[in-house]
Amino acid sequence: MDFKGLSLAAIKDNFKDSNIEDINDEVIEILLNDERKNVKTFGNTLKNKKDKHNEALKKMHLMYSFDLSYGKDLVICGVDEVGRGPLAGPIVGAAVIVDYTNRNLLGVRDSKKLTEEKREELSEIIKKEAIAYCIYEISEKDIDSKGIGYCNNEVLFRSYKGLNKKVDLVLSDGYPVKYIDTDNRFVVKGDDKSIAIACASILAKVYRDNLMKKYSEKYPYYGFEHNAGYGTKDHIEGIKQYGPCDIHRRSFIKNFI
Repeated sequence: MDFKGLSLAAIKDNFKDSNIEDINDEVIEILLNDERKNVKTFGNTLKNKKDKHNEALKKMHLMYSFDLSYGKDLVICGVDEVGRGPLAGPIVGAAVIVDYTNRNLLGVRDSKKLTEEKREELSEIIKKEAIAYCIYEISEKDIDSKGIGYCNNEVLFRSYKGLNKKVDLVLSDGYPVKYIDTDNRFVVKGDDKSIAIACASILAKVYRDNLMKKYSEKYPYYGFEHNAGYGTKDHIEGIKQYGPCDIHRRSFIKNFI
């Protein structure tokens, strides 16, 4: 393609309906070699987008391959939880059965490495594309009465059981899940290696973060809308000034009241 007779606006117009994966590397190279600085800058923008897309595509294929290395004919479920450490709110677990013939999970990775906007976007894609998923929460009151260790395991077990699907293998992040009635393999840093665990991580985090935002409207003194119940400075100051609210874990805040 020859862009020499076109203005930058006209060049950009050529690409306005193009997906980044469809833009040819040779075309980007032409833009980068253009004598005009603003056209080079646009070429660099496209190159960076293409590089990020290719990186995400490579990561997705690696995560798919990791799961399928256990057996291509297995029904695989990934489980993960969020909310083990906060001072307030429930612990939330999620289980996801990924359709490995579907390659629409571009960008999925450990939920902590994603922006809030990207997590929200991917959460909807995962729900749409998954063979099955389940999100399960255990309240702060149960955490106080039964202990976080018990509740951590239980939320993973219950999310798995909530799938109501036959599962051949459960992949969990970091440690095994007690009472699982099928094969269970635990994966160190699993939410960065397994697509199924990463999907579960995203669903659990988006669900819990949104729940804590709703709680912030009812309990406005603790910053739940931005700290999700974790022990940030403003959260602890809120406890000291206003006392605990109904969703605080009394067993976690003994030093602050």
